[in-house]
Amino acid sequence: MRGAARLLLLVFAFAIPWEYSLDLGEPLGNVARIAGVLLLLAVVPAVLQAGRVRAPGVFQWIVLALFLWLCCSYLWTVDPAATLVKMRAHFQEMMIVWLLWEIADDAADLRNLLRATVAGSWVLAILTLAAFRSPEAIAAGQIRFAAYGADPNDMARFLDLAFPLAALLAECDRRWAMRAIALGFLPVGLMAVVLTASREGFVGALIALAGSAVLLARRHPRRVVAAVFALPPALVAGWVLIPAGTLDRLATIPEALRTGDLNQRADIWSAGWQAFVRSPIFGSGAGSFTTAARVAPIDTAHNTALSLAVNGGLVALSLAVLLVALAGRAALRTRGPLRIALVTALMVWAVSCLAATVEENRTTWLLLATIVLAGRLAEEDARGVEECFPEATRLVEGHSPGLAGVVEA
Repeated sequence: MRGAARLLLLVFAFAIPWEYSLDLGEPLGNVARIAGVLLLLAVVPAVLQAGRVRAPGVFQWIVLALFLWLCCSYLWTVDPAATLVKMRAHFQEMMIVWLLWEIADDAADLRNLLRATVAGSWVLAILTLAAFRSPEAIAAGQIRFAAYGADPNDMARFLDLAFPLAALLAECDRRWAMRAIALGFLPVGLMAVVLTASREGFVGALIALAGSAVLLARRHPRRVVAAVFALPPALVAGWVLIPAGTLDRLATIPEALRTGDLNQRADIWSAGWQAFVRSPIFGSGAGSFTTAARVAPIDTAHNTALSLAVNGGLVALSLAVLLVALAGRAALRTRGPLRIALVTALMVWAVSCLAATVEENRTTWLLLATIVLAGRLAEEDARGVEECFPEATRLVEGHSPGLAGVVEA
């Protein structure tokens, strides 16, 4: 059963980036929800068969505390119906933390998890390119494109998080096919991010690609020179292929930052702050932001900290800040290219929190759970982590225990 659970974990990670593009409707939901339910059904008997549960760490206990606090907010929520919906959604999202912690045993499991995540991001990028070339989009003269069912801003953020993970695999994976797939994601994923015309997504992509460049240049500085020479043709191709309206929207990033309005988000933040002031300690109830802030039902907080503060008060916000701090500490426990990739991904995620509500995304909890898992494995399976994600210098000098595998690949 444990082998089946590991396989379903990879399917789950693969499905999360493009989950909104395949939705079967209630009661089944999207593909990630289905994969998550199947995974949970496999993990429970696997745990019973083993007769033990892996001891939770501090991170897992705090996630449980945050979930229980948001559930308790039903007692004082201003929108009971929305809170009930969010209670189920938060369970589906936060259970990822326990599932990864319980099922992943070694560095090979971590590497396979990253492979599955990048593969799922490939699907998301391809679906975006397909939307760009669809007859409907061409006829309508669209300037923003996204995979079917996906929000352009959310989609750009998902792709951004995959860039440093892809660079890590391109640098460290022993299989040449996996390295080629990972490296190929960088230009394709960037093209997809640009096509979304998401300004916050484009800023996140710049940060993610900067960290990716550091990773890829550590062992092969000549790659930087090659990238410099390849940049002009790529820019020309983008100028020709990408609609002018898409590029014009991205060009407004400096103006949006200068004015501070960020596409009228300032009004929503002001309304959210007033809602927080009315109930600062306990919050207004999970999922109640639009009701408490008195904004349109289709709006979100467009800021993760504000969303948590309004929904769960300072208690929920404090627990969330502690979780991020623990994830950062776990990332710093790792070494070499793995540390660079995880810290870069966490930075991209943190920047996205400033203009988006991301605590409700499976991608957020998958990323945080992966980082915490890597931190645990850096202590428990240091040799395995070194073999799967070797230091650049050790690869060059031939001191890595897995060098033979690299040569054979």
